[in-house]
Amino acid sequence: MKKIFLIILVVFPNFLEAQIPDGLTKTDKVYGLSKFWQEVNYNFVYLEKVDREMWDNSYRELISIVQNTKNDYEYYRELQRFCALLKDGHTNVYLPKDIEQMNTMFGDYRLFIENIDGKAIIVRTNLSKKDEIPFGSEVIEVNGKTTQKYIDENVAPYISSSTDYVLKDRSIGRLLSGLEGECFKLKIKKPDKQIIELLLTHKKTEEKEVYPAFEPARQLLDFKWINNQIAYLSLNSFGDKKIDSLFIQKLPELYKAEALIIDLRYNGGGNTGIGKAILQYLTNDKVLYGAKNTSRLHIPAFKAWGKYVDPKDSIKNEWSKKSYLSFKDKYYYDFEYAADTIRLDAKRIVVPTVVLLGHNTASAAEDFLIYADNQKHMTKIGENSFGSTGQPFVFDLPGGGMARVCTKKDTYPDGREFVGYGIKPDIEVKRTLNDYLDKKDPVMEKAIEYLQQELK
Repeated sequence: MKKIFLIILVVFPNFLEAQIPDGLTKTDKVYGLSKFWQEVNYNFVYLEKVDREMWDNSYRELISIVQNTKNDYEYYRELQRFCALLKDGHTNVYLPKDIEQMNTMFGDYRLFIENIDGKAIIVRTNLSKKDEIPFGSEVIEVNGKTTQKYIDENVAPYISSSTDYVLKDRSIGRLLSGLEGECFKLKIKKPDKQIIELLLTHKKTEEKEVYPAFEPARQLLDFKWINNQIAYLSLNSFGDKKIDSLFIQKLPELYKAEALIIDLRYNGGGNTGIGKAILQYLTNDKVLYGAKNTSRLHIPAFKAWGKYVDPKDSIKNEWSKKSYLSFKDKYYYDFEYAADTIRLDAKRIVVPTVVLLGHNTASAAEDFLIYADNQKHMTKIGENSFGSTGQPFVFDLPGGGMARVCTKKDTYPDGREFVGYGIKPDIEVKRTLNDYLDKKDPVMEKAIEYLQQELK
């Protein structure tokens, strides 16, 4: 048995490496790294928040490192780690399509892990393992390291995020992400405090049934009545203009509502104009005030002149100021700001309204919240939003991968920043482990309770 085991250990890494594409030359790898570094330097709107010495030194170090990566996957992981230094949710490096990471499947086992109360909690398994690994079990150790240490060293450094709490969510959600054939040694603490150990290897799980069963797939727009008074409307994406038509179809019912819940917790964004088209029905205002936009402005001659400008000479001289800021990559273009005039000849729905938000409320859904910020009849309940929006510049990388760099900074109309912080709810409600175990939605419960008080 010992001889057989040793043979498997020797053969297994070769099998794993054989599955990973390895077509990039050293020249390709340096070019891809340099392309990303260049586009960030030229286009990244938050460059002034980056430690430039650290950024450039990291690039210099990576020139040698990427040339010596074993395969294309390892190379792209280095690019992702480099990208994560920028700490921006709209600036990312994506793997080529022929490199497929696995996350939940381990052959006989399937594990779904989420951040609950700051812990890596198993919230779903394949049905046959529901008693062995009960719902609510916690992953406390990965590959000989505490879960937090493993995240700090092996997961979080590769994830681009504008906010610490989204980084935590995604790090735990991707805790066991890897390629087919990759192994993980786990320690798991069950709800009864019993600790078990598992050695799992990424492999497709044939068993389809999971426990607890998945909730029905969310539609682009979900609608239901909570009671005869409160209408529930979940706007799950602004990436498809069809949602505006679906909303119009629901208007006859919505006009009957005495109160309204708008759920944006599952809305990862899309097109800002799509959400705005819906919001205009939910206000009596004649104008809507959206986000203020800024981008970097690069004029090479000003940057050249700026090298010779003393900072003190830029205080009262606009030409010198523009030159100096251009040299420092801190010269910006403020897009002309104007409120959006509503020309809607239709009945409005202005009733006590709760907007539900959470960590996955992102991008164009956050723009929706900016437009709704001054609506007196609207109250936000839940957790901070994703904390990232903007206009990404998308470009290809060698080997079939791609990247994007955020080029536009959005703020509240008065200049308040929400990227990097998230839009805060008026009433904060978090889902606890007990809520999960009891299948409760405390955010929804709070919204109903709040509106029922408003209707008294």
